[in-house]
Amino acid sequence: MTTQMIILNGGSSSGKSGIVRCLQDLLPDPWLAFGCDSFVDAMPARLQAADEGITFAADGTVSVGAEFRVLEKAWTEGIVAMARAGARVIVDDVFLGGAASQQRWQKALGGLDVLWVGVRCESAVAAGREVARGDRARGMAASQAVVVHEGVVYDVEVDTTYTESLVCAEAVAARLG
Repeated sequence: MTTQMIILNGGSSSGKSGIVRCLQDLLPDPWLAFGCDSFVDAMPARLQAADEGITFAADGTVSVGAEFRVLEKAWTEGIVAMARAGARVIVDDVFLGGAASQQRWQKALGGLDVLWVGVRCESAVAAGREVARGDRARGMAASQAVVVHEGVVYDVEVDTTYTESLVCAEAVAARLG
C-alpha cells in the first residue's frame, strides 16, 4: 500500500512545522501540509476564546468545547477526503487528548495508509522555543510535552531536542520506503 498521509503529533513548539517543511522539500512527490494552528486560526474569532470553542489559559493549558469538536470533525474529514481524492497529505497536529485524539483520526481515516509520527522534545527546550516564538501562551509547551503522547502508537518517533528538523524529516522519509 502507498502511504497517503503522514500525521505528526507533538506538543507546542516541539518542531513539527519545521519537519513538515523539510518533508515537503525532501519527498519527490508533492505533499500538501495542514496544521492544527491553521484550523484554529480559521475558526471564527468568537470561538477562539470561548468555552464552546477553544481557550488558552494563562498557564498554557488548552481546553476545547463542543463547537470546537464539531468543527474539528469536519476539518479532519475534509483532509481525509483530499487524501482519498489522490492528494498526499501531511498533518501537523497536537493530540490534546492523547490516544483519544488518535482514535478520532483513525475513525475518519477508514482504510487509508498513514504513517504516524511522534515528535518529541524535552520540555525545557520546547519552553525556550515557545518564549523565542512569542506567539504562544507561556507554559503551553511544558504542559503538552508528555500528555500529547500518552497512549498514542507511532510508526516512527523523532526527538527534536538536539536534532535538526532536516535530520528528523530524513528519518520520517526513510520510513516511507
